[in-house]
Formats: sequence, structure tokens, C-alpha cells
Amino acid sequence: MPDQDPFSELIAPFSRRGVDLGLERLQAALAEMGHPERRFAAVQVAGTNGKGSISTMLNAIAGAAGIRCGLYTSPHLLSWCERIRLPNGLIAEAALKDLLQELQPLALRHNLTPFELVTAAAMQAFANAGVELAVLEVGLGGRLDATTVHPDRQVLAFASIGLDHTEHLGPTIGAIAVEKAGVLHRGATAVSGPQPPEAAAVLRQQASQQNCSLRWVQPLPSAAEGGPLLGLRGDLQRLNAAVACGAAEALAERGWPINTAAIRAGLQQARWPGRLEHRQFQGHPLLVDGAHNPPAAAALRQELDQRTHEQGLPRRWLIGMQRHKDAPQLLQSLVPEGDLVRVVALPAEHNSWSTAELQAASGLPLETGAIDLATNLAWLVDSPALPVACGSLYLVAELLPLLQATD
Repeated sequence: MPDQDPFSELIAPFSRRGVDLGLERLQAALAEMGHPERRFAAVQVAGTNGKGSISTMLNAIAGAAGIRCGLYTSPHLLSWCERIRLPNGLIAEAALKDLLQELQPLALRHNLTPFELVTAAAMQAFANAGVELAVLEVGLGGRLDATTVHPDRQVLAFASIGLDHTEHLGPTIGAIAVEKAGVLHRGATAVSGPQPPEAAAVLRQQASQQNCSLRWVQPLPSAAEGGPLLGLRGDLQRLNAAVACGAAEALAERGWPINTAAIRAGLQQARWPGRLEHRQFQGHPLLVDGAHNPPAAAALRQELDQRTHEQGLPRRWLIGMQRHKDAPQLLQSLVPEGDLVRVVALPAEHNSWSTAELQAASGLPLETGAIDLATNLAWLVDSPALPVACGSLYLVAELLPLLQATD
């Protein structure tokens, strides 16, 4: 991340407050603001892995249909401005600074968390920009997530539900699904791809109780089989795209001007950095992916195993993980025997796994990375092995400024 955060004096570090879920604080703050969230409709995207991709695709589809659409996502990689996308692009740094400055007294009066403060700023920014439809990515859970304060969430989209944030959402997929399914409400249309049996049962039960329509979709066929071209790489994106398509079709049924051409154009135009992204370091290709929990690691492993032009190649990994994540299970899901793994520390404000801790917990032989990330990247690409940098998005954010885009 950049050394100088221009928003550091306006947004307190999340670690200082910790996770404090709830809707009442933000609801009261938005009421004092004149309810900007009531000036546009919304699609809400919940789940564990794939939320950002689905949200990005939906935003691109809406834009291709001529809808003035806003997009709210988290976390960001390089700038807080990435979290708020307006119809003409990311919110300007000066505009976000002005909004956050105006909201400081209100945030103190209502004891808003940093995430709630930024969510309030997003709602106001969308209203100011004349947004007609906002795509809101759930930050954590769903039932008590700040995005759930929006009163007109016409369509709900579910990414794959798996084990993550167990310290806040519960120790089982079923318990986590209950929190995710908390976004369901009467009159909405919900769309989901295949889910683990425990999660699917919870979604069905909660949808029935809430009198909410629940639709199931299957992954889209490949482009070779007649499916649409996708701007996002990886077989897993065929599932995310199917959910985005289902949500777009549900919006069309509610009168939004979305047709097949807009859906295909949006899917092809969608871009989401740090997700199975091809980059270069000093002319050498590598992959960058934000796989930071075991289900995402399993999906990444499957994607790499299926790539025929890379089958049989050993892999070399550069990994950094937050301490509260299940990094041992992630490594066991991700790393075949014989691959080389180098563990690097995350920026100082994020508590991360050390090499010794992770080696003891996973039983895998690991190397300790250098302090300098450029040195680690040089090690990563200095081999015939397939180089992959993955783990926390905080690591991805540190790496991206050192990497070059590919064509």
C-alpha cells in the first residue's frame, strides 16, 4: 500500500475499533443525513468467495445497459477511492476527502465504525451523483453488515459460501450461512450458484421464511461451448458470471432496461485486479491472486491443475497471510508436495503468520522471505517453476506497484 495514506486522518485504522457489527448506528446516522440511501435502488451481493467479481460484473452489465450505476466494494488494494465507483469512474480523492471531512462530527455522534463511516460516504456519494442503482458488496456476514441498511435491495446475489471469519460468524458452514442469509427479505429475488449442502439448506429455509424468491443457477458454459466471453480469468468466474447473469435477469424482470447484449458486453468488460491476474516482474510473467481462505485456495489449486499448458510444472509460491486466517489449511489445500513456498510478513499494522508458526502448524517445509518485496519477487520468478503470489489482499496491494501489466 502507499506509504502515505491521504485518508489516514479521516478514517481510523480498522484494527483500532475491531469488528462491531450492527445496523442501528448507521441507520441513525443516515436518518440525520436525510436518508441518501433512499434515493436509489440496490443489488446486494453476499457470500464468502466471489463477491467482488459478481459485484464488478453486475456493475459492468448495468453500465452497458445505460443505467447510472454505483458500485461499493471492500477491501481496497491501493486507494480508499476504489471502494466507491460512480457512473463516470472511481470517486475522486478530493471528493471523498470532502465527504469524510463533512461526516466526521456525525460519525463521532453515532460512534460509527470505520466501515460504517465509509459506507455512509458511499451512500451520500451515490445520491449526489444521481445513481439509479447501486451494487453493494457485503463487507462481513450479511445480517448485521452495514450495507444491509439499504431499504430497497430488490435483488440479492450469493457468491459461494465457505469457512472464513469464523471468529465472527461461527465455526461451521451452516452457522456462517445463517449470517449470510440474513440479507434475505420479503419481496426480493435472490440468486445463488451451487452451495455446500449445509449452506443450501439454510438459504432455502430462510428464503421460505422471508417469502423471498430463491433461484439457483449453474456455471456458464465456456466460450468454446457457446458461453459468453469473460473479462475475468478462471473457470470459477463462469460460476460468478452465472450469478451475475441471474441477478441481471431478475433486475430486467423488475423493469430495468437490461437485455442479452448488455449482459454479454458487461461480462466481457468487467475487470477486477488481484484475482488470477497475469502480471510481470522485470519482464518475467507471474500470477497474482487474492486467495486468502481454504475455499479460495482450493479453487485456485483446481484452476492451476486444469491449465493444460501448465500441467506438470512445479510451482513456486510467495504467500503472506493474516494471523486470524486458517493459513495451515490454506497451504494444505493449495500447495502440492515438492513446491517451494516463501512466507512474507504483511505490513506492520496487520498481524501475520510467521514462517516458523506456519511451518509448525502445516507440517510443510517453508522459507522465510526477505524484508524487501522486490527481492522476494526476484526469487519467485527466478526458476522454470510457475510463479504465483497469493494470500492476503494486503500482500497483493503491496506487490501490485512493483509489477507491470500484461497485454
